[in-house]
Amino acid sequence: MRLILPLALCLFAAAARAESALVTVATNFRPAAEALAGAFNAETGHEVTLTAGATGKLAAQIANGAPFDAFLSADAETPKRLAAEGHALPGTSFTYATGALLLWSADPTRDLSDPATALRAARHVAIANPALAPYGKAAMQAVEKMGLSGDLNSKIVTAENIGQAYALVASGAAALGFVAASADTKDGTGWRVPEGFHDPIRQDAILLSHGANNQAARAFLDWLQGDAAHAIIRNFGYEAGE
Repeated sequence: MRLILPLALCLFAAAARAESALVTVATNFRPAAEALAGAFNAETGHEVTLTAGATGKLAAQIANGAPFDAFLSADAETPKRLAAEGHALPGTSFTYATGALLLWSADPTRDLSDPATALRAARHVAIANPALAPYGKAAMQAVEKMGLSGDLNSKIVTAENIGQAYALVASGAAALGFVAASADTKDGTGWRVPEGFHDPIRQDAILLSHGANNQAARAFLDWLQGDAAHAIIRNFGYEAGE
C-alpha cells in the first residue's frame, strides 16, 4: 500500500492537470492534424478534438463566437485579421506548415506533360472557392499566370473547400482539379504547380480568445513547433515550420 498510494496520487494529479481543447483546422490539413492530435494526446494526456472546414467559413464562425480554442488556418492573413479584431491572441501565431498546389487527374493515363493544353481540353476543372480557401486563391493565381483565365472561365467548377475540389476530381465529376499536393493522389496523375505561379501557401496557427486559459490548446500549439510534430507534418507532404 505504501507504494500503490503515492502512485495513485500521482496518476490522479496528472489526470487533474490534463485538459481538453477544441481545435479547428483548414480542410486541406485535416489528415495531418488527425495524426498530430493523436500523437499529442498520447504523449501528453491532454485531449485535442478537431473540427475542419474552409478557412473563410471557420473565420466567420470564430468571429461569431464559436467555442474553438485554437485555429490552424490555410493561410497567414486570416489569423492576423482575427487577432486584430480581438478574436485571437496577438503574438501567438506562427507558421506550422507551407503547402504546395497540384494539378491532378484521377485518370493515371491522362497526359499532364503540357498542363496548359490539358486544362484547355478538360470539360470541367475543379477549384476550391478562392474567396474562402487559400488553395483556391492560389489556383486562380496559377491559372492567370499560365494565361488561361479566358479559356477556363466557363469550365471552372467551384468547390467550397480543397477537400471538395479533390472529391470532384476523384469521382470523375471534373476531369482535372487543383488540389493540395498533400492529398492522396497516388492513384492518378499530377503536375506540381511551380511555387512562382502563386503566392506562398503559408499556413499559420493561432491561439483563439476562447482558448486563452486553456492549457491543452497552449500545449498543443507549443508541441506543433517541435521535432516530433515537424516529422509528421513533412510525412504528409508539407514543409514544416517557418
